Amino acid sequence: MFSELALYLSFPFVRYALIVSILIALCSSLLGVILVLRRFSHLGDGLSHVAFGAMAAASIFGLKNDMLVVLPITMITAVILLKGGKKGLIKGDAALAMLSTAALAFGYLLMNVFPSSGNISGDVCTTLFGSTSILTLKKSDVILCSVLSALVLLVYVLFYKKIFAITFDEDFAKATGVDTEKYNLLIAMIIAVVVVLAMNLVGSLLISALLVFPVLSAMRLFNSFRAVSIVSALISVFCAISGIIISILASTPVGSTIVAVNCLIFILCTLFGRKR
Repeated sequence: MFSELALYLSFPFVRYALIVSILIALCSSLLGVILVLRRFSHLGDGLSHVAFGAMAAASIFGLKNDMLVVLPITMITAVILLKGGKKGLIKGDAALAMLSTAALAFGYLLMNVFPSSGNISGDVCTTLFGSTSILTLKKSDVILCSVLSALVLLVYVLFYKKIFAITFDEDFAKATGVDTEKYNLLIAMIIAVVVVLAMNLVGSLLISALLVFPVLSAMRLFNSFRAVSIVSALISVFCAISGIIISILASTPVGSTIVAVNCLIFILCTLFGRKR
């Protein structure tokens, strides 16, 4: 088994997949802590559906780099949901449900009406579940993912205290002079970046698992914000690497395997937490 794994690791596309998976897992786990504590777990799922629709639209125009379309649309949607969720005619989760389901439906419709290849079912499966996209990355994709991940991590580290304050008590943070609207906008935008990146790893339908499972697993073991953030990052990275290695050796879908490993770790953490 080890010799077979060493053989696979000699291929550049496997190394690219591992690098990208580690970066995405790290970013998604850190932002997942914010989403879970603020009860915004559904935001990642909704934005992933919007990203799917944007990706389908980009495929119609035959764009080689669909990130130029998907990322701006997803970020704009995150801002609209944040701004309009409190003041618009359609509030919060209702607006998110409407946008996400509409984007998912129109995306699938566009892929059928304007097919970019002869295998529509395969394209849809890859986009929704990330079955092979992580193993077909190019060097340019790895560089782009590294740059975006570095920006997300930099924002998180630089504004850690503000993010911490807003996460636990937004009203108190606002009363102490923190511009909560600006930081909420910043959080929404970096969440959109992570969602778009995670589509290559687990697909648009499984992104919520990547955001939520590591955090919930860590919360079964620790109570402090910092401890949960660190442990969830370690769990997320471990699950991503393990999922990719298992999928390569066992010939299973990458995204589903990563989520399955996350589920297993969550069960183990729950049992260990209860025993403690």
